[in-house]
Amino acid sequence: MIVISRGFTLADPLHVTMFADRKQVFVDMLRWNVPVIDGRFEIDQFDSDLATYIIAANGTGEHLGSLRLLPTGHPHILGELFADLCDDGVPRGPHVAEITRLCLHTRLPAVARLTVRNQLITAMVDHCLRIGIVVLTGVVTWPFLEQILAMGWRAAPLGPPRIVAGNRLGAFRIELGFDTPARLATTGIYVPALAAAHARRAA
Repeated sequence: MIVISRGFTLADPLHVTMFADRKQVFVDMLRWNVPVIDGRFEIDQFDSDLATYIIAANGTGEHLGSLRLLPTGHPHILGELFADLCDDGVPRGPHVAEITRLCLHTRLPAVARLTVRNQLITAMVDHCLRIGIVVLTGVVTWPFLEQILAMGWRAAPLGPPRIVAGNRLGAFRIELGFDTPARLATTGIYVPALAAAHARRAA
């Protein structure tokens, strides 16, 4: 099941498990220096009513994986923290969103993690095309950026990689269009059956 929400509340068990899993992944495993709330939740200054969360949940409503979209007309990670990764300035505007915090449940086996990732990307592409987002940006480690560039969509680095706090990071730009689902389907990323299910629920 995919859930898309604008903003969050810790009264929602799905959001609770999402932020707890984010803490496990980004703080406990990856050792990021990011805020932790109540010793349990990874919630930063960009988690707000402006953020959109795309969440994959299991049958009991618990988090399996998620990602966050931030509007670039407001403070966001690339613009506020990593603007020097962009040779020609940070892409911004009402039709540009930033992808952040792709988080997959660590207890899932590798095949299931890949399935959840593809579900999230499928839902994200459909959601963005539906609301008029035509450009996606983000900051990731360079090896992950190379994976993103190979997924099949129109994507390119915004500048060369740079070492930041011991990590080789890069920023990217993805162009979305009517052909994006088909391009991603050729590499197995976009899941047409899931997209059809979304369309039926929205009808």
